[in-house]
Amino acid sequence: MDCPSCGGSVTLETGPGRPLSTSVASAILAADEDEQIVITQNCWNCGWYEERYIRVESLETTEGDDVAIKRAALIDEITDELTTIDSLATLEDARAEIRRQRRLEPSSKESTDKTRDK
Repeated sequence: MDCPSCGGSVTLETGPGRPLSTSVASAILAADEDEQIVITQNCWNCGWYEERYIRVESLETTEGDDVAIKRAALIDEITDELTTIDSLATLEDARAEIRRQRRLEPSSKESTDKTRDK
């Protein structure tokens, strides 16, 4: 944003009690219900400034799909474990075992067909 007074660059600061580098979006997401956030715009060339106040009246949140969250966490855990393995043969064996297990599991199409027949 440019300064409306001199056209210089303007910095944004969020407060109170937040580091100067905190973005407005981060401040809003971290806010508690009924909290006030102060956003100050400063022009260091001419001294112009403006303060705006945002009050968070209520918070509404939705949670993600529990299965997707657990799956993502498990994938992260598996990836972390795999990155610590130095042996190429061990990684190849792990991949072969995963593929073997996938072949043994009924496909989603087969299980859907079996469910329809019942």
